[in-house]
Amino acid sequence: MQHVDFEEVVRETVAELPHWVQEAMQNVEILVHDKADGRLDPDNEGLLGLYTGVPLPEREANHAGELPDVIYIFRLPHLELGLQPDALREEIHRTLVHEIAHYFGMDDNHVEELGWG
Repeated sequence: MQHVDFEEVVRETVAELPHWVQEAMQNVEILVHDKADGRLDPDNEGLLGLYTGVPLPEREANHAGELPDVIYIFRLPHLELGLQPDALREEIHRTLVHEIAHYFGMDDNHVEELGWG
């Protein structure tokens, strides 16, 4: 899947999220990169996605004016899974929901318990 097609799947996934989720995601950028660089993935774990920022529950009243939080979705690790197109779309959706859950303050254990890990 080419980069532009992958980005389109990510955009479609965001558009399919419940309206309240879309509205709650203020000052968040969603970026597609081919893979995580050493700064984002120092252990070279082949991350599918990554949330960077301050989760909503941890924000202080003076958080306004900060740089946006970022959700990274990594294309090549997704493609390396060797999934059929529909399964790949589902994995992209799952990754995006997982990272959005971190934005809302859920840790990996909670995300796994909900079946989004």
